[in-house]
Amino acid sequence: MSTSRPQTTRPPASNGHREADPRPASSAPLPAEAIEHTIRHTTLRGVGFIGMLGIALIHLLDVLSKFEETPYLGVMYIALMVASLAVAALILHSGSTLAWGAAGALAAATLIGFVLSRTTGLPGATGDIGNWSEPLGLAAMLVESAVIALSLYAFALGRRERLPGVHEAVAEATVGAPSA
Repeated sequence: MSTSRPQTTRPPASNGHREADPRPASSAPLPAEAIEHTIRHTTLRGVGFIGMLGIALIHLLDVLSKFEETPYLGVMYIALMVASLAVAALILHSGSTLAWGAAGALAAATLIGFVLSRTTGLPGATGDIGNWSEPLGLAAMLVESAVIALSLYAFALGRRERLPGVHEAVAEATVGAPSA
């Protein structure tokens, strides 16, 4: 007779059969701090997802004028929008430190590009030097700064955790290994 972990059963699948749940059965509820931790990370991922969508939307609203003014910036806007959507999906799906690092790096690079376009100008695009009051530009700076701050916070949280985004009590119940 095997002394494997006890298994619970899942609700019936669409075919009517019950499948064994590989997670160990636990009679003890999760501690309150695990629930707070889960809420914090879920909220963080949701806000990060919205922030990355915001970056994509702001640049979508301005992309046609960029193609007319400076075509290479239009292409860069398209690349930024695609990358923002990919990183948004990655944040929503995994919330990993890699996803947050990508979000922070993408937002920082975009913010640096904006500041350069307003201070020194970009090759072939000097018309925006000193134009700090453009509404889309202000929105972009706000959203990109928020994503950078969120990514730094998420990265700091992830470095302290055994499984980033997963509370220790949940990790033990899922992985089945005691923490060190």
